[in-house]
Order: sequence, then C-alpha cells, then structure tokens
Amino acid sequence: MTSPDAPQFVLPLVVRIEKDAPPARTDALETAARAVLTLLADERAATGSDGEDGEWARAVRDWQDSRIRKVVRRARGAEWRKASALPGITVTGERAEVRVFPPVPLDGWPKELVKLQVSGTDLDDPEPPAAADPARPVLWMSPELEMSAGKAMAQAGHGAQLAWWGLDDAARAAWRESGFALSVRTAPPARWAELAASGLPVVRDAGFTEIAPGSCTVVAEHPALRYGSVRRG
Repeated sequence: MTSPDAPQFVLPLVVRIEKDAPPARTDALETAARAVLTLLADERAATGSDGEDGEWARAVRDWQDSRIRKVVRRARGAEWRKASALPGITVTGERAEVRVFPPVPLDGWPKELVKLQVSGTDLDDPEPPAAADPARPVLWMSPELEMSAGKAMAQAGHGAQLAWWGLDDAARAAWRESGFALSVRTAPPARWAELAASGLPVVRDAGFTEIAPGSCTVVAEHPALRYGSVRRG
C-alpha cells in the first residue's frame, strides 16, 4: 500500500442518461461493473510481457495501490459526446451505456468530466429483474441499504474488481471471453448474513458519500471463487 499522504486517485465512470430514454437501474449497474472489468483487462492498463507499461498502467497501479475509489457521473447529449471523445472505453448493456476512463487524481479531473453532475443519478427497473443465473457471477447488493443508482453503480464496480483480484489467470481469461457476463441483484434478506460471512469478496464502503463507513454493500459470488479456484497471496 502507498503512504496515506500519497496523491489519491479515482476511477471516473460516466453513465449516459438521456431524458427520453434512461436505462433501467439493473442494466446500468451491470454495465458499470462490466466497464470496470473491461478496463482492468485492457492491455493499456497492464504491463506487457516485454516489461513495458501500457499507457494507463501507471495510473491504474497508483489507483489500485490506494483506495479503489470510483465516482459515477451522468451525461447526455453534447456532454456525452464530449466525454466520449476522451481516452476511455464505452461498454453497453441492454440499453445502458457507461464510459470508463483511466484513473485520475482526485483533484485533477478533465474539464469535460468535472462539469458533469454526480447527484440525480436515479434510475428504476420498470419490472423486477429475472432471477440470477447461478452458473455465472452474481454481485449481491445489500438489502439493508438505500443507495442512489450512481452510488450503487460504483459499489457494483468495487465488487466486480474484488472478484477479479481473487481469480487465477485461467478464470480471468474465461470471464473475459464471456464478455464479463454477470448479474447484479439485491440479496434476499434471509440470505444476506450468510453471504456476508461466506468468505466471498465483500465490499465495505469507505463512507465518503450516502452511507456509513464500513457498511457492507456488495458480496461478489463468482463460481470460480465459490468452488475454490481462488488466487491466493
């Protein structure tokens, strides 16, 4: 870990929310989680076999060595077009579009992003989402906490990242080949305590916004973690 006095980095995510066509909440959460994984798996975020860093690798290391903080902002129209012109990756869901950018210093956001709003990222599911497929990863959201869609998207991204860290190379490759298939669901209240104590990756929030520090927000249930194929150390 880096020193507490080291510069803090944040991973920016921007969700496209047009007035007349907002995405469903679950679609947005799943797309945000996949966007984080897509960036982590991108060769620009890694050190190559030749020892050379990709163009985003240093920023990703600096961010991951500290808090893996993520901030979700919303954009539409011209704002979205300007954000899309910056280096990053756009990931699409059923209707959701989320663009993830390489980490930036907490006080060094690009001007095209710093103007975007954090508040007001509220989305709904028109219908209850279908039951999660037990054969693929599930990010279980706490049934005990109320979070805005933006906050929940960041938490889903944290859960996906903790699962990614726990996997070995083969499991990571398989997940990547699936297009990072996953589900985000609110855990059944009766099962939440069991999930939180299961040994699966658990997100505990730092408490910067909305909820109390240390709150358990997400449990990441990946089949490879569930069945013991976990990278240790």
